[in-house]
Amino acid sequence: MSGVREQKKQQTRRAIEKAAIDLFSCKGFDATSMEDIARIAGVGKATIYGYFPAKDDIFLHYCDDRLVTAFNQFKEQHSEEISFVEYLIAFFMIKFGTITENREFGRQLLREMLFPREATDKAREHDQRYFNILEGVFSVAEERGEIASNLDHFVLSGHFFSLYIGLLAGWYGGYFNSLKEVEKNMRSLFHQVCYGIVS
Repeated sequence: MSGVREQKKQQTRRAIEKAAIDLFSCKGFDATSMEDIARIAGVGKATIYGYFPAKDDIFLHYCDDRLVTAFNQFKEQHSEEISFVEYLIAFFMIKFGTITENREFGRQLLREMLFPREATDKAREHDQRYFNILEGVFSVAEERGEIASNLDHFVLSGHFFSLYIGLLAGWYGGYFNSLKEVEKNMRSLFHQVCYGIVS
């Protein structure tokens, strides 16, 4: 019986997330109310609050779920022998593809990442999940001797994240025509960070 109840809870959670993301995409985040989400999801407003205390929580949970699922699929499909730089490119391209598949959704997520209305524990937990994935990549790279062992992983994450944000800004600014072009530029930028620009 508990299995059926848990399955029902997961279905309700997915219905709420889908309704919210669809509405964020067509109406915008700020213009979407919890009442709107409840109506489209076919649940009561009180039910939504039982799963998500605020719109931001729906948004962050969706992003976390998509990224972790996509990255786990990537790890299953690729050899442990993939290089440090290629691993990072794969990680950030998964992130890039997830964010940009819906233009309005991506714009909202970018705004929330860079200029949140307030720093919250939920937002910090969201960021920490990304850092945890990168921490694992950096640790493996250290063991293999691909990067120095005395580097600050938080600062190192910042280097790559800032380049990623620059590429996202380029995408939304119309400087790239395809994900393939984004990946080519990402590879060049990441190689410059890892191997330098001095001849």
